[in-house]
Amino acid sequence: MRFKLKLQLEPQVSGREIPINYQYELSSVIYKIIANGDEQYSRMLHEDGFTSTTKHFKLFTFSNLIAPYRGIEFKKGTDRLVIKSNTLEWYLGFVPEESTQRFVQGVFVDQRFRLADNVSGAWFKICEVQLLPGVDWTPDVEFETISPISVSKHVEGKKHAVYIGPDDEAYEKALLTGLVDRYRAINGRDYEGEKYCRLTVTNEPKSALITIKAGTQDETRVRGFRYRFKIALPQELMEIAYECGLGERGSMGFGMIKERKEK
Repeated sequence: MRFKLKLQLEPQVSGREIPINYQYELSSVIYKIIANGDEQYSRMLHEDGFTSTTKHFKLFTFSNLIAPYRGIEFKKGTDRLVIKSNTLEWYLGFVPEESTQRFVQGVFVDQRFRLADNVSGAWFKICEVQLLPGVDWTPDVEFETISPISVSKHVEGKKHAVYIGPDDEAYEKALLTGLVDRYRAINGRDYEGEKYCRLTVTNEPKSALITIKAGTQDETRVRGFRYRFKIALPQELMEIAYECGLGERGSMGFGMIKERKEK
């Protein structure tokens, strides 16, 4: 279940500059807002999530902040973004449950939040929450990332997993494995349908290195890629990709996609 949120910037309160690495802070905003409506549900998302064998999934994802052309600009020589537009869009995707629509629309609308680190930040008000229809999917539909897709693999001799891009031969398998694991976490049983994933990238992927918990002892860097693509997946797995994202770290703002409309 996907929602489009309209954000109203409140520059008179705290200015227009936010950190360039804001994904962790946005994730924290989601947990805090949900906790206002249902503390137990928020705690479950944060601490436990949904379980698939030994893996735990927080089955939601979100987009980058989206502005009109030149509505967000990088401030040269700094790690700041300047919000030029007074309104932004923000997309959220959750595992669809019977009560999700009413809960999200009731809890998120009219909330105010500050997106900031210890250097600068900005206040926003959520002035509209719109439920979006599901995608009318066929293998010919072209998608685009609205947050980077992050995929990693283990390499012999390497202490940590290595981030890979769409040109890696292991990429499609990793996407498929992640969706099958999420299916198990959502449904409490193994996926027994046909398993395939065929990805066709339709432009030049752009790498994005995102810092999580910047400036703290827990600072980490996550690499993802932004690109346009077509994908062939079984319908049940495609729905999970659309609602919960592709790749890894969806709850940190990675892997959200949308249907691309020709301009």
